[in-house]
Amino acid sequence: MTLGTDKLKFKESNADTHMPDGYHQLSGLVPLPKEWGVVRLGEVVSITRKSRSFQPPKKIAFIPMDAIPDDGSFYPSKVVWKSTEGLSSGVYCEGGDILFAKITPSLENGKQCLVPKAIRHAYATTEVYPLKPGEQVDTFFLFQLLRAPWVRKYLAEKMEGSTGRQRLAKQALMNYPIALPPLPEQRAIAHVLRTVQESKEATEKAISALHELKKSLMQHLFTYGLVPPKKAEHSLLKNTQIGRLPKHWQVVRLDDITEKTTQLDPRKTPDGKFKYIDVSSINNRLYRIKHFTVYHGHSAPSRARKHIREKDVIFATVRPYLKRIALVPREVDGEICSTAFCVLRAKRAQIMPEYLFYAVTRDEFIKAVVARQRGSSYPAVTDKDVKQSLIPLPPLPEQRQIAEILQAVDRKIEAEENRKAALEELFKSLLRELMTAKRRLPKEFIAQFADKKPEEVS
Repeated sequence: MTLGTDKLKFKESNADTHMPDGYHQLSGLVPLPKEWGVVRLGEVVSITRKSRSFQPPKKIAFIPMDAIPDDGSFYPSKVVWKSTEGLSSGVYCEGGDILFAKITPSLENGKQCLVPKAIRHAYATTEVYPLKPGEQVDTFFLFQLLRAPWVRKYLAEKMEGSTGRQRLAKQALMNYPIALPPLPEQRAIAHVLRTVQESKEATEKAISALHELKKSLMQHLFTYGLVPPKKAEHSLLKNTQIGRLPKHWQVVRLDDITEKTTQLDPRKTPDGKFKYIDVSSINNRLYRIKHFTVYHGHSAPSRARKHIREKDVIFATVRPYLKRIALVPREVDGEICSTAFCVLRAKRAQIMPEYLFYAVTRDEFIKAVVARQRGSSYPAVTDKDVKQSLIPLPPLPEQRQIAEILQAVDRKIEAEENRKAALEELFKSLLRELMTAKRRLPKEFIAQFADKKPEEVS
């Protein structure tokens, strides 16, 4: 069933004289294939209601707002089982429903999920609408459509109420017009988008596993050195101020194995141009400089004072627990960073810059620095606090091997992060193009979904 376009107050538009064959344009919408319908959301979904005959069990599933994902994942991160007698509030829902967040900022952030089919009856936070798709719409097609940025933007503009507590009225949601392909094409589109989504989720799991591997490797390498794990218990270790270490390693203060660095005022050369790295420039998952800002001397921020060289380690002294740390790459050699960084320049006769970088990104080192921070609203440490902190120091050949092992893992993490970013861009592109019919899937591919039930393509 589709709603007549006259009922939606749309009319044929002749504005586009280059209309593709088989398409028509409705006022206010992009050109659509003639076999596509336009319906109000309320025509193809209903709000789930509890039947009068429903007899609640002693315990029932409850889905809180913090369990509803905002990253496109289909299912809640957790389900809490509660006693029905002690359940004071909640909206009734059933397996297969789409829980759509109606309050700011959850709506804008894309919070929604499916109630798992295995759960027949449940309750969820009162700040969602439980949407039950009808026979005319594929659940997974609708799920992806409702997460589309342009849909969320449109609905966010319809929210009402006081700032910070705005909500979307049910009628505004139900009146939202959507372009609806025939069911086989809906299922085909949903299948393509879900395939990309699952690839992204698999990549995220690989990234998470690599981070765990790196964490485990760092714990082993900075405790036992290059000894294989199977032989670790037979290692010759010694007790030190920073824990157990191989007997032949030293414990040193950063001040003793780093050089003094310089500051300059770029405003004294007003026509000079330079690249500036601020604390926000650092990606604290990859420990990389993700961007920089180009300034002329006359426009330089007051914090732009510290001169940096390739392979310096910059360590943020404001809120150090956020781990804004990076090894300076060649592209910003000779440029300037904020005074909110402590610049660590390795004395290369004693320590490799790459080893120094990994030594100061360890959780143990961060905790030691954080213990020295002062201030509550904007906690910080001084350069002296950082440089007075201790690190383990093996001989140079071991430093090199430790750094090479960890760099290999980092390269793999970076490759997976790039793959994830590419998949995210592909998903966004396909979502917009397939949902607006700017791109059509091959008819032969769509035909595969003509007779399949939703659970067969989910």
